[in-house]
Amino acid sequence: MTDVWKPMAAVANREAAVADAAERLARAARDRQPCAPVRDLLGPTDLSLAYAVQQRLNDGRRARGARVVGRKIGLTSPSVQRQVGVDRPDFGVLFDDMDATGLPAVPSGWLLQPRAEAEVAFVLARDLDADDLDIERVRSAVGHAVAALEIVDSRVADWDVAITDTVADNASSGMFVLGEQRLTLGQFEPRNVTMRLYADGVLASEGDGAACLGDPLEALLWLARTAREFGDPLRAGQVVLSGALGPLVPTPPGVTVRAEISALGPVTATFSPAEPADPEKPEKPDKPGKPGKAVQSSADPDDKEPEDQT
Repeated sequence: MTDVWKPMAAVANREAAVADAAERLARAARDRQPCAPVRDLLGPTDLSLAYAVQQRLNDGRRARGARVVGRKIGLTSPSVQRQVGVDRPDFGVLFDDMDATGLPAVPSGWLLQPRAEAEVAFVLARDLDADDLDIERVRSAVGHAVAALEIVDSRVADWDVAITDTVADNASSGMFVLGEQRLTLGQFEPRNVTMRLYADGVLASEGDGAACLGDPLEALLWLARTAREFGDPLRAGQVVLSGALGPLVPTPPGVTVRAEISALGPVTATFSPAEPADPEKPEKPDKPGKPGKAVQSSADPDDKEPEDQT
């Protein structure tokens, strides 16, 4: 594999390309209007340039007060890698305002084109910043794991994304919900889990741990090495969404999605009904209910057919 951060020469004015792509995506998020892909500015394969856009946008979020709480891994499915023409996963950054755990409902008005996928989420007990990272060191760094719903979203219209589009757009991150049951790696093996994901009670997606790079721990190892090479290692206390266990499911306003991951148990989220164009940011309750148990009236999803994984 070639290094994802190795500069490429296809784009003449790289600084201007990063600035223009970041502004296009930021405007889409701010105005809640999906934009055209940014690969016309970055090229279709220059991951170094795409990660530079992601970093610029994430630096802006930090400057506005958002706090980093972890990372997400995307493109863990070989079929999706082939679809977008890459031989590796990608990653994005999780911020505290993306965590919908404990909210009464996922705020649909924050999202543009959301889809849900079920994952194993790892919570780290130790930093992963050593030079010689391997699977055993990664395993020993995991404090516990929980079932998770990642709500992926895209600022790019109609999900018309190539690899540079999704990487620049923070790996198409949206929000996430964590389940309640915590297990250590001494209590289960992530690669052995099975998953079923329901939308309003109808089975919409299923899969297993092998769908995530063969083993969610292998995905975590890839991320730990990559994050260290980028100079921003994974740290104790951070949450890592390790990648989809099955196909994505559309999540229109009002739908309830529930994932059941063997050993780790269920995680559920209800999406709020359609909201005004500029909804106010909801606050988490002082004494939230059980994480991942948001309950609200449901409506039939527009599309119950499984889609590709992210």
